[in-house]
Amino acid sequence: MLDEKRIKEAESNVRQYLQDNLLKKQTNETAKAMYIENADLSLETAKKLLALETKDYHPYLWVIVPSYYSMYYIANAVLLKLGYKVGEKVSHKVTADAIIVFVRNKLKKSLLEEYENAQETALELMSQRADVLLKSLDEEREKRSKFQYQMDEQAKLGKAVTSLERAKEFVFEMKKLL
Repeated sequence: MLDEKRIKEAESNVRQYLQDNLLKKQTNETAKAMYIENADLSLETAKKLLALETKDYHPYLWVIVPSYYSMYYIANAVLLKLGYKVGEKVSHKVTADAIIVFVRNKLKKSLLEEYENAQETALELMSQRADVLLKSLDEEREKRSKFQYQMDEQAKLGKAVTSLERAKEFVFEMKKLL
């Protein structure tokens, strides 16, 4: 779950990104469609790569990379729908922070509405699920950069499967906002 410190950091960063034009008020239907297409293609690529795993071939890093990118692309599509275009510089960090600031409450609302007939405890869990989904984007961004150097093959398989599952869930939930 996202902690209050991370949320405050994202809010502060987004204010600065807007001032520095790293994040702009802009819509672009063509770019949004491209992001959705790239998200779907990245997710499909991760699934196919994981299916290729054999005794001698372990493409785990290359499952994690497109899994993360599927999340990155769909997040940018949602930001465009909300009227925000991420610039080219530090775009991954800008995207992660902007999603927390602009999408967090919308995602919570969407998840809560979907399960409005559930018991009180289920409602509480769904509220927290939005934070978990957004935190997974941050975690995948970090994992992508340090994955390949310190793990044995079994650990890499676990990380690859986790990345793919996170990406599938993230893309599914974010598409509801489109």
